[in-house]
Amino acid sequence: VQLQASGGGLVQAGGSLRLSCTTSGLIMDGYAIAWFRQAPGKEREGIACITRSGSTDYSDSVKDRFTASRDNVNHASYLQMNSLKPEDTAVYLCAADEVISSDYCSRYRSYMDYWGKGTLVTVSS
Repeated sequence: VQLQASGGGLVQAGGSLRLSCTTSGLIMDGYAIAWFRQAPGKEREGIACITRSGSTDYSDSVKDRFTASRDNVNHASYLQMNSLKPEDTAVYLCAADEVISSDYCSRYRSYMDYWGKGTLVTVSS
């Protein structure tokens, strides 16, 4: 099983980026997908998750600015990030939580079964 986040880069405050999480080796329909980020010297933070059916949950720090989505046919999830702030600077990672037929998602690290490599997002002021 492999997951890979991509789409990071340097953006000015107020700008937007769209991250992608591509997966291989798992049947995406059986997994919830979560997005995490880790800034230097800080704990890894679960910021968004999306259920099998597409329902979403967000941390207060990104709610109303970030939108998670998924495309099971193409084995991918996306994180649209708008109104970016310097404090959003971090390495962003995606993870998969095997939920089988349940329709829930979690932003807790301990729930995740698979992790992908991250992509760096830098927001300049």
